[in-house]
Amino acid sequence: MGLSANPAFRLTGEPLGIALRIGSTIAFAAMTACIKALGDAVPLGQVVFFRSAGALLPLVLFLWWTGDFPRGLATTRPFGHIARCLMGATAMFTSFATLRYLPLAEATMLSYLAPVLLALLGWATLGERLGPKRLSGVALGLAGAAAFCLPAFSGGLQAGAGLGVMLGLATAVLTAGALIQVRRLTMAGEKAGAIAFWFAVVSAVAGLVTLPAGWVRPDATELALLIGAGLAGGVAHILMTLSFRHAEASALAPFEYLAILWAAVAGLVFFSELPGMAFLVAAPLILGGAMIATPARRKTTTFAAGRLS
Repeated sequence: MGLSANPAFRLTGEPLGIALRIGSTIAFAAMTACIKALGDAVPLGQVVFFRSAGALLPLVLFLWWTGDFPRGLATTRPFGHIARCLMGATAMFTSFATLRYLPLAEATMLSYLAPVLLALLGWATLGERLGPKRLSGVALGLAGAAAFCLPAFSGGLQAGAGLGVMLGLATAVLTAGALIQVRRLTMAGEKAGAIAFWFAVVSAVAGLVTLPAGWVRPDATELALLIGAGLAGGVAHILMTLSFRHAEASALAPFEYLAILWAAVAGLVFFSELPGMAFLVAAPLILGGAMIATPARRKTTTFAAGRLS
């Protein structure tokens, strides 16, 4: 009898949720690797369009399968969606630009400043409690950001690293702002599927409006990378959403940060990138701060509905 036919080897419940969460981090790393491989051969707006439009196919199929398409796309908060989409789409542009200037692992690491900044924005705009534990997480994250940014701005890293770090920090700020809006929408009863769908649509339109600025005709390899980035991004979101149906956020939280490991592996294997000393010092601080600063009860709505890139 094969393993697949033996109930003892079937994943259910929390183990299935963890497996899905790990799968989503792998898909996310595949997406960023595709975008990194494109370099600057394809205009940024064109990349954003393919990433967003390509994600719509698996997303729509998933929403149809769950019975949320099309009726689940209705909203009573159109202006809330507009604010979230504008910040999120801008963050996608800056995130993809960051990949052109920084190694894959370093660009991914900077994105994890978003939960740290989210804690501060939640306190400032939503009145969320910022106790000693969360304050320590914020402090750790900011210390990690300083440890990484100072060498870049002082010329201690490769050429272009300063601009890459600035773009990465802008991405974290915009992402945190977008996630605050996601919280507002979910608190108002908006569904995660609707939030994700309209974000993908608006981001695709944002990329499309750059067409007059000059797109290129991609060759076969570039087209495969563009399509792969879109599909991998859509699959990553679906797997992440499904994982929260089978396991609690507190059980899944540690596996969110495997994205850094996969990014480092992909950077080494495909781009011959070795993490520098600044990364090795900053990464534990930023990741530790992100884990502490984000309460487990918030992770479901924040990350399932709010993954931006």
